[in-house]
Amino acid sequence: MSAVLPERGAAAADALVGVASPDGLATPTATATLDLSVVMPTYRRPDLLARCLGALLAQTLPADRFEVIVVDDGQEDRCREQVERVAATPGAPAIRYLRAASGRGPAVARNAGWRAATAPLVAFTDDDTLPDPSWLARGLAAMQAHPDWVAAAGQVRVPSASAGGIGTATDGDIDSDIGRDGVPARRDARPTDHELMTRGLETSEFVTANAFARREVLARIDGFDERFLRAWREDSDLQFRLQAQGPVGRVADALVWHPVRPERWGVSLRQQRNVYFDALLYRKHPGIYRSRIRRVPPWDYYAIVAMTPAAIVLAAAGQGAIAAGLLAASAALILRLTARRLRATSRALPHVWEMLCTSAAIPFLSVYWRLRGAWHFRTPFL
Repeated sequence: MSAVLPERGAAAADALVGVASPDGLATPTATATLDLSVVMPTYRRPDLLARCLGALLAQTLPADRFEVIVVDDGQEDRCREQVERVAATPGAPAIRYLRAASGRGPAVARNAGWRAATAPLVAFTDDDTLPDPSWLARGLAAMQAHPDWVAAAGQVRVPSASAGGIGTATDGDIDSDIGRDGVPARRDARPTDHELMTRGLETSEFVTANAFARREVLARIDGFDERFLRAWREDSDLQFRLQAQGPVGRVADALVWHPVRPERWGVSLRQQRNVYFDALLYRKHPGIYRSRIRRVPPWDYYAIVAMTPAAIVLAAAGQGAIAAGLLAASAALILRLTARRLRATSRALPHVWEMLCTSAAIPFLSVYWRLRGAWHFRTPFL
């Protein structure tokens, strides 16, 4: 039976929501037949949440064999209402709702979710995904066929948004082109820089948009490191710690679609803040970071950051020729960065202009956040 628990009070920071007992207190759902607990954090995206929940209702795995745990990181009443609406659907799986401490990030939310899970296997996804109907069945079958696996990564697919398909809607919703089989239609136009970055999910080793893990192993390693306050590198850290416990498998046919969400101009500038948490990942796994994520620091960024103010100082000191040379070298590096970002992306003039402008600012923002992260986490990270 589908059910949603009321929160235990407006002041509750971490309220578990499940089946309400006669005395009004929250009680866990039955666990006897559950094979999987799906954990999904959400943050102020009720329309996307409803869409993902709809995809979970369409799973080929029988509804009495899995539960869905939605963890609201944004204290959003509309998200709760969507969960209640979907949970009331006849034949829906058991759905539980948690309110995590607001704004503390997906690592905290996912920890709250898997710790409340009642099944031995946990499947992670995000509220902006569309799980394939066979996602849970294939993931469960693979984990059961490989009892030595401590976890497994599924396959993420990113449909294109460049030609007006997925990701063109306003107000945070998705207006997608859905094929006859319910899968978002793919388009072949050149992607934007933002879309190309999102497509990187397709080749990522392990992302929590599509991952399976044994709950006992998550408990053994204490789940996600909650110092990762943004949706960045927390899944890589979990992957590396899981691999220290045993094999992490790959389930290529456990498919989740990840549509490209629309973003405002200059999204790449806002994303530079993420590298703050690269410093934390580097501190925890320095060898793995250098061998599998970034072999060398972005020396061209440091060169731009060093040469530009030096040129200004030299110009003020009357060393115009040297200053001009430094500015020319800095401009050349910025143009090279712009060209690299445009190599496989859209050549539309607005996009080219955005790439040029943001490429001039990215080195300064990146170096700032890298050094700030290195200082905060006390690690020699460049």
